[in-house]
Amino acid sequence: MKLTSKIFNSHPNSDGDFFLGMKRILGFKPKNIAIYKTAFLHRSMNKKDGEGNPINYERLEFLGDSMLGTIISKYLYNEVPEGDEGYLTKMRSKVVSRKHLNELGKDLGLLKFVESRIPKEHFGENIHGNVFEALIGAIYLDRGYSYCEKFIDERVIEPYVDIDQLEGKVISYKSLVIEWCQKEKKSFNYHVYEDTGNDELKHFAVKLTIGDRILAKARATSKKKAEEKASKRAYFALQSKIEKQ
Repeated sequence: MKLTSKIFNSHPNSDGDFFLGMKRILGFKPKNIAIYKTAFLHRSMNKKDGEGNPINYERLEFLGDSMLGTIISKYLYNEVPEGDEGYLTKMRSKVVSRKHLNELGKDLGLLKFVESRIPKEHFGENIHGNVFEALIGAIYLDRGYSYCEKFIDERVIEPYVDIDQLEGKVISYKSLVIEWCQKEKKSFNYHVYEDTGNDELKHFAVKLTIGDRILAKARATSKKKAEEKASKRAYFALQSKIEKQ
């Protein structure tokens, strides 16, 4: 699918603020501004091309995810020559974790560029990381691999990637807790249920039971987040035991 500025009926004057915003974030001038507009177009806008194909950021997000993984892999391969496949995979997953990508998207202030019929306050946290990946996909289509690599180096690797810190960074407290329970042959159960509180957004609550003891409780806007939050609390309650392994 070839993207052109005709899709959006763009004009230089109307695109001025967006163009300047992109130039500030990217550190270079976009060539095809329509590609970058697509990177911030939410599916709720129901845009379609001349052949009836949907136009939104999701395809660019897919492409950007691949480019980010490739460029981070290359960096780690060169930076840590002694690292084996398992080590490199683990380190890459820390750099491109959803939480980290969300932080990057927030730091760049990408949400203000998103076009959507859904109020922005109703979006979940992942919108920040999604459009960040879509932006990388747009850079690749607009300027190619070298510009994409330069952007990731300047916006991700230089300010955020520290090998020593990453080695000690926890990706998933739930994984650590489950691994400990399995090694210690302890039963565990995440009991998740919808929390009917007074919040505007639906929340879920979770009780984490290890053995016959409720070790942690938590609530969040998704089951996954509630489980991870409870796991983090359980991890610190068990930290001295877990770290003895």
